[in-house]
Amino acid sequence: MNILTVLCEGIKDSSEVREKERKEREKGYFKCPNYDLVKYIQVFVNIRFLSLPVFVLTLVFYSLSISQVCGETVGDSSNLDVDPSLIENSPVIQKWIKEIPDVSDEIRNQPSFPTLFRIGYSQFPSNHHSGGVYFGIEDLFVGDTPLTFSADYSSDLSNNSQGQRLSVGSTVQYYLLPLGSYINIAPVVGYRYIETNGYHSDGVNVGVKVKLAFSPQGAADISLIQSFIAPTSNDEVGVTEIKAGYAINKHLRLSSGISWQNSIKQEDSQLNIGLEWILK
Repeated sequence: MNILTVLCEGIKDSSEVREKERKEREKGYFKCPNYDLVKYIQVFVNIRFLSLPVFVLTLVFYSLSISQVCGETVGDSSNLDVDPSLIENSPVIQKWIKEIPDVSDEIRNQPSFPTLFRIGYSQFPSNHHSGGVYFGIEDLFVGDTPLTFSADYSSDLSNNSQGQRLSVGSTVQYYLLPLGSYINIAPVVGYRYIETNGYHSDGVNVGVKVKLAFSPQGAADISLIQSFIAPTSNDEVGVTEIKAGYAINKHLRLSSGISWQNSIKQEDSQLNIGLEWILK
């Protein structure tokens, strides 16, 4: 028996196996792709005396047959042996049934952190522990770009005679690494006005932000921000912030933060605790 005859018999046996599996799927024996490797091994045994190139060709043929079977099942939820209620309640399964997504692209470009709206209570330890409020929005995405917008406001509401604390400003940040990264870095540019203990400063606010996303879609993250208000001027103020958030459900997070203001005149501090709504 020559090599060509053995190869043809092997391909014939493989074709018969595929045809039998197709008929079994039509009868309902297979709800999802299932491959009987023993049958393909028998094909390999039939050509065990062939050279390595012929064996490789047979492997390629086997791979193509698997790809064809998989292709026949994509987009047809009736081939899945899964409870229909599970499919109905799972956006991930629905997405994969319609089309196999480009997972690597999503990991790189789908943001690992969401847009947040926050509100809560502020305390100012350097101002006799007076209390106040704060609210703001963080990382509002500009289209599908790495550019985001943030704004915040905090104020002392105790009417302390030592002077009111006030901070209001907005910034834009451009994330330099893929948005799906668990660690990201962004330069920060914006404007801020602060008032504390009888002095105030305002002007351009520039700095850098480091984002640590421990879980995708805002389940938990920490932000570290170092910025400077009116840099190189006599009223320059350095601001260091640490913010952290932890989701208690898919729409709501607990948040906390601490910041320090360092100016030529004095140092000030602020503590925040509150809630964040996940907007995106």
